[in-house]
Amino acid sequence: MSVRRTGASSLRTAALTRVGLGLLRATAPGGRERWERRNHAGRAVGLYAGPACALATAVGVGRVRTAAGLAVLAAGACGAYDDVVGAGDPRSGFQAHLAALRQGEVTSGAVKLFGISAAGLAAGAALKERPLDRLLAGAVIAGAAHLVNLVDVRPGRAAVAVLALGAPALPRGRAGARTAAAAMGAAAAVLPDDLAERTMLGDTGAHALGAAVGAAVVAGTGRAGLVAHAAALVAAAACGDRVSALARSLV
Repeated sequence: MSVRRTGASSLRTAALTRVGLGLLRATAPGGRERWERRNHAGRAVGLYAGPACALATAVGVGRVRTAAGLAVLAAGACGAYDDVVGAGDPRSGFQAHLAALRQGEVTSGAVKLFGISAAGLAAGAALKERPLDRLLAGAVIAGAAHLVNLVDVRPGRAAVAVLALGAPALPRGRAGARTAAAAMGAAAAVLPDDLAERTMLGDTGAHALGAAVGAAVVAGTGRAGLVAHAAALVAAAACGDRVSALARSLV
């Protein structure tokens, strides 16, 4: 029954993602120019996959744990804010946005950083009982959201990362497995279009999917695992440029 429910969660989220992607592509609310971005190769690519993934994953994860679903939705919303307001801003990485904040400038990246961190901590507080575990859980959820966004530098990189990071959570218990399956279903649903450069996840989709993977880890991991994951994610954030460069270099 557990395997069946996990598979159903993945398929349901994948189907919802495809429906959302199709609707957004057909209607392009606000005009198609609002949805168009230039990718690494200078090609015009639509941002339709991001909101479709974020909403479908939030619904799928929310069916398992409401708090985790809300964190996914919040991460996607923060990413959407950066996709819209931060378009064209050359600054990237925590250090650049924090430096701007120290000079009195509130960038979209800073809003995203603090918004996703707050969402992760709120979800961690709901998912764990002990104070330290809550803090670690929040760090894992926010850190995973950031990590997936870091590797979103070429077509398919972020979606493949979600599939790879989510797979180990599948055998870790019902909540963790179903949460991971929801994220993996959404990622798999948009991967063909992403690889073909017909659409991209943007910050909206990358952060939402990453937060879902983080929630899956939290759901099936004890304190020792949380410490290890949090430490690894903090290290990845500190080496953000190197992580992005590595993802960019992979064939």
